[in-house]
Amino acid sequence: MSTHKIILSGFGGQGMLLMGQLIAHAGMLENKNVTWMPSYGPEMRGGTAHCTVIVSEKKIASPVITEATAVVAMNSPSFDKFQGVVSSGCHLFVNSSLIKESNLRDDIIKHNVDCSKLALEVGDNKVANMVMLGALVKITGVVSLSTVENVLAEFFTGPKEKMLPLNKHALSVWE
Repeated sequence: MSTHKIILSGFGGQGMLLMGQLIAHAGMLENKNVTWMPSYGPEMRGGTAHCTVIVSEKKIASPVITEATAVVAMNSPSFDKFQGVVSSGCHLFVNSSLIKESNLRDDIIKHNVDCSKLALEVGDNKVANMVMLGALVKITGVVSLSTVENVLAEFFTGPKEKMLPLNKHALSVWE
């Protein structure tokens, strides 16, 4: 697929905006055209926070996504809000640790990722977003996993540098 239109959504604080930044930055390093559009506002106070990312070989006319090639839903409100935006035949990534809904369209591909369980196995529930990012990258091929790992090193500097090995490991645990 030459154009990936991705919506990343979850509770404020689950790292959705960081996931989007990492994908966009990795896309730039791979000489692709990218947009990253975060959602700021009251949703940042514990409601549903989301961002959109487009990564394409072609020029991007607009950062607005009306039909997504992939949606990440890290919580039930995100699942409810965005599952309808997934294009037929495309991907819905569901944090099965928090989402138990079974109402789902039969024309999309659902990927259950037990993010919290896998993150705890790695050592910290805070890396659940990296578990999901690894699954998204592996399945969609939006960017290469090695590029995302390199970008992590650019983002996790100073006091955050000690979290780099844990976050890199979390990218690789989903199969």
